[in-house]
Amino acid sequence: MVDRKDIGSWLTGPDTSGISKYPGERLGLPESGPGSMARAGRRILAIAIDWTLALVISNFAFGGNQWATLAVFAAEQILLIGTLGYSIGHRIAGIHVVRLGGGSAGPLAALVRTLLLCLVIPAVIFDPDQRGIHDKAMNTILIRM
Repeated sequence: MVDRKDIGSWLTGPDTSGISKYPGERLGLPESGPGSMARAGRRILAIAIDWTLALVISNFAFGGNQWATLAVFAAEQILLIGTLGYSIGHRIAGIHVVRLGGGSAGPLAALVRTLLLCLVIPAVIFDPDQRGIHDKAMNTILIRM
């Protein structure tokens, strides 16, 4: 015979005990403010600024060649993130790239991360902490300054 205990579990809703309340909680980051995960709006703003700069440079230097634009974008990402930890767009948006444990991303992480970012797909597939495959591959995160 069916007992109330048998159907009671679905009435209370799904078990949410293992689900984090905000992006970065599982990584030990604060919910908001400096050091918190950079949210989608800041990321989109940063990449739009960086791509626009690459387009402008490509139009003046290479006649707007699409591959030249991608190369300029990649060069900016590799050089600036590898040395400073942020691109021009990141700086304007108030975010930067760091290793998960702390510290700068470094040149190798910037190189691999940028190559995956230029493929687009690894950047748009992300986890609940809003880390794309390109960030997960190099153990980096984008945080607010």
